[in-house]
Amino acid sequence: MPNFGVLFFPGSNCDHDCYHAIRKILAQPCDLIWHEETSLAGIDCVVIPGGFSYGDYLRAGAISQFSPVVSPLRELAGLGVPVIGICNGFQILVESGLLPGAFIHNSSLKFVCRWTSVRVEDTDTPFTCTLRKGEVLKLPVANAQGNFVLPPDGNSSQGRRIVLRYCGDGGALTSEANPSGAEDNIAGIANSRGNVLGMMPHPERSFESLLGSEDGRKMFESVISWIKSRNADGKAV
Repeated sequence: MPNFGVLFFPGSNCDHDCYHAIRKILAQPCDLIWHEETSLAGIDCVVIPGGFSYGDYLRAGAISQFSPVVSPLRELAGLGVPVIGICNGFQILVESGLLPGAFIHNSSLKFVCRWTSVRVEDTDTPFTCTLRKGEVLKLPVANAQGNFVLPPDGNSSQGRRIVLRYCGDGGALTSEANPSGAEDNIAGIANSRGNVLGMMPHPERSFESLLGSEDGRKMFESVISWIKSRNADGKAV
């Protein structure tokens, strides 16, 4: 079975949510990994959870990029190992240079906590390979600096792959469906290789119908399937 590693930093608060989803619901091996660790040996998929690492001082994720664990994280990402950054984890990936772009305060200048619908735009990533292009997922968001912007030349045709977009329940892209004012309704992007995904919505909070949705579970089942298929082919992850 794939071995997951959930990184956590001072101020992370969704690490146990991710651990519960992976270990208790999906019954997959999962380790909680403190940010001072210098090795990620044996990890098949890295999860960087949400929260307020270092209190979001300077900028969200800005201080976490200097943690010791980021160096082996970069190495694993370079080897093609799946990495997902959720909310603050997405911000950390951007600040660490593993994904392009930047985050600013939500257009409302308020903390936003609500359910959203997101449309799958790219199925050629470990986290979406078993989903359908155009499929709509119901996922919650909770952030104050979720307004994602790309650099002027940052479009998907130049190595920045848009994986998820905020949409209405029927899949239409509207400003009303965009909770943060993010550029082009972007809810998640991947690197050019597709193995590093950053997303603002929280899939780990939508694993159980009791909570309102099981759609987030699909993304983790997808990466499990991807890793197993890759291992069966004899390819290193």
